[in-house]
Amino acid sequence: MWLCRYAPTQQLLYKRNQYLLHTKTICTFLKMLNGIFFVCLSLSLYSAGSSLSCRWMTHKFRQHSTNSLDLIATMANNSTNTTEDEVDFPNDLYNQASKASAEDKLSFTVQILEEMVSLFEEDHSSASWEQNTVEHFLIVVTQQADGLHSCIQGHSHKKKNKKLHMYFKRLSHHVLKRMGHSAEAWELIREEMKDHLIRAEQLVSPLLPN
Repeated sequence: MWLCRYAPTQQLLYKRNQYLLHTKTICTFLKMLNGIFFVCLSLSLYSAGSSLSCRWMTHKFRQHSTNSLDLIATMANNSTNTTEDEVDFPNDLYNQASKASAEDKLSFTVQILEEMVSLFEEDHSSASWEQNTVEHFLIVVTQQADGLHSCIQGHSHKKKNKKLHMYFKRLSHHVLKRMGHSAEAWELIREEMKDHLIRAEQLVSPLLPN
């Protein structure tokens, strides 16, 4: 009689243990799937964010670079007799930037463009170009700077390059102010800024997707 009662109890315990084991296996499997889902979701969001933040660079950089170079070319004054300015082009700063990280290259280029805009906002009433041309040029360059800045991770504001800032200060004082913001002075600046646009394009182009 006792054996007959014991057998069903053992069977119930066995079935309960099997059920618990099965349930535990299912829970473990669901946790794994949940973990995989969140990893995939995080990677998707990161990729989407990365591509979104640099979408401007992929689709707009070359267009704006070409437009700014075309506009500054139309601003040329072939009738002025220009001499070499007293401020050396900062080739050493470009060489340093070429060895820097991608974000530092973008930050350097953004500063170049922003300093350029500030310089052209000085008195250019004696310059040979038309007002609407320089206004269009400054809009394009500003858009270029803003677009590149949007590609910097977190849109962080890095410290300005002091040597680069002082270089533009020297252009303002030793070329524009010393020459009375004359047409000749502005032609020197225009030529210098054209070189900057070319060098900036060369600096950023390797970062663009093929």
